Amino acid sequence: MSNKAVVLLSGGLDSATCLAVARSKGFESYCLSFDYGQRHRAELEAAGRVAAAHGAAEHRVLKLDLAQFGGSALTDTTIAVPTAGVQPGIPVTYVPARNTIMLSLALAWAEVLGSRDIFVGVNAVDYSGYPDCRPEYVAAFERLANLATKAGVEGARLTVHAPLIDLTKADIIRTGSALGVDYALTVSCYQADAAGHACGACDSCRLRREGFAAAGLVDPTRYATPV
Repeated sequence: MSNKAVVLLSGGLDSATCLAVARSKGFESYCLSFDYGQRHRAELEAAGRVAAAHGAAEHRVLKLDLAQFGGSALTDTTIAVPTAGVQPGIPVTYVPARNTIMLSLALAWAEVLGSRDIFVGVNAVDYSGYPDCRPEYVAAFERLANLATKAGVEGARLTVHAPLIDLTKADIIRTGSALGVDYALTVSCYQADAAGHACGACDSCRLRREGFAAAGLVDPTRYATPV
């Protein structure tokens, strides 16, 4: 059996923890990041730092211009990133079909590598309400992966791991800290500046800051202005 795993790595807190979990389980990690037309490249630079820090066998960045479609505050600069606090419902930071697109490409690379495992850092507890972060979505994609690939049809079953799916942000941070994740390397902000300084006001910043407070750990986030 192959011990290779493809790990989706955004450069944020959750994906860094997910990579650390994959490594702790003995997987040789092949990290995949996406330059998809998001507002900033700071998170991609963070992904490179995290991959190197955790001994990834390889780290690739694929370019996908989802900004051609827009429809999200993360890919369309005419749509403002919400800063009034986490609200009910699916926010405008949702990127249409993003996880499906990214997992599909991770699946393609996994099949080429002979890998039977994909890790994704989605979370359905302290999150922004995205439909493609739910357990039923992950289970459905895993079924699709095993129906739609040569490897799956020939009996080499693929597993989509979502080890953070039912953890609070505080639990994620505690897990990563125990596994040696340096969260100062990560960038989670939806609108970080070129140097990776966080805005402190978007949903992602709020959830991250509250998570460190609940975990009782120092928040190493670099903010553009004091919060």
